[in-house]
Amino acid sequence: MEAAKPSLTIAPRRSRAVEWLNLRRMDGVLLGAAGGLIAFSIFTLATSTRNEIAGRPLFFVERQTLYAVAGIALMIALSRIDYTRLRDLRLTIYAAMVGSIALVLVVGTAVRGSNRWIDLPFFQFEPSELAKVLLCVSLAAFVYERVRRPFGLRQTVRLLALGLAPAALVFLQPDLGTGIVLVAIALAILFIAGIPWQHFAAIAAAVALIGIGTYAAGSAAGVQFLHGYQQDRLTAFLHPSDDPSDASYQVNQAVIAVGSGKEVGRGNEATQTELLFLPERHTDFIYAVIGERFGFLGAAFVVFLYAVLFWRAIRVMTISRSFYGTMIAGGVVAMLALQVIVNIGMNLGLMPVTGITLPLMSYGGSSVLGTFLALGILQSIHADARE
Repeated sequence: MEAAKPSLTIAPRRSRAVEWLNLRRMDGVLLGAAGGLIAFSIFTLATSTRNEIAGRPLFFVERQTLYAVAGIALMIALSRIDYTRLRDLRLTIYAAMVGSIALVLVVGTAVRGSNRWIDLPFFQFEPSELAKVLLCVSLAAFVYERVRRPFGLRQTVRLLALGLAPAALVFLQPDLGTGIVLVAIALAILFIAGIPWQHFAAIAAAVALIGIGTYAAGSAAGVQFLHGYQQDRLTAFLHPSDDPSDASYQVNQAVIAVGSGKEVGRGNEATQTELLFLPERHTDFIYAVIGERFGFLGAAFVVFLYAVLFWRAIRVMTISRSFYGTMIAGGVVAMLALQVIVNIGMNLGLMPVTGITLPLMSYGGSSVLGTFLALGILQSIHADARE
């Protein structure tokens, strides 16, 4: 009687490319949502910016595609890095962030009254976009070093000061929208860290009193804290009919564009876009373009992709094996959520125009690359949790 032969199990061969790209440990759903958003952005730009630059109908499409490819490559590269090593570089990262923002105030290029960009050979670099990601990484590291000790009010103030310092520099550019996003990131990380709510209340009360006193004293001395155009943009959405040709023009045109799209959109008959009535079609108001050209279905599809993105980002936050990763992911969620809510809100006439872009949809190298860097860190956290 012959002895039973041992069965041989042949393990499936893994593709070297798949292994090298780290795709098996990446969150495929998160990757798909991000890819869907950037692809829809390129498609929208292709259909709505043909008349922007004479003789170059694909100018924005070509550049956005280049930014997308570079951003995805950076995301994959970051997913292969052990994000916990970034804790040891917290001082360097924080210094680089603050230094780059301060450099803008010295050598930056002014556009429409704001000094936000540094001219590079191939595009205009906006350090404040990169600062969003660097703040998540560095502030979470500073908090992590102190999280095992009880939080005193003095310690809370120091950490909050670290978080708000880059926001203060961004406000000086002036860039109100990005400054607000940086404040939201700092507060989200400190909240996740478990800082007592009494500390937030005490600091908020002190800041409010100082702010009111400073504003009152400055107004009496004739100091103007906000430029006239900033005041108009912040309040125009409350009374869009008062000055339809000036301060309220952007809001009115965006609301008209979204409303005229109805259920399925107007396609190439989108007059607000085709006749160039809608300002900043490729950046701040690209959601209004989507609403007009692709209607409610197109606008809802974009919201769905963002919902999937947030769901997976929150999942990464909950499965992280390190509290440091949890805080970073929380900061990224706050960063993306605030930008999406505010941008869509201002496109619908529900929020003031603050210059906040729509992540992965608005045209812009700094914005696209910064967002993919943030997603790359999320993928690194996810990969670490899968080990």
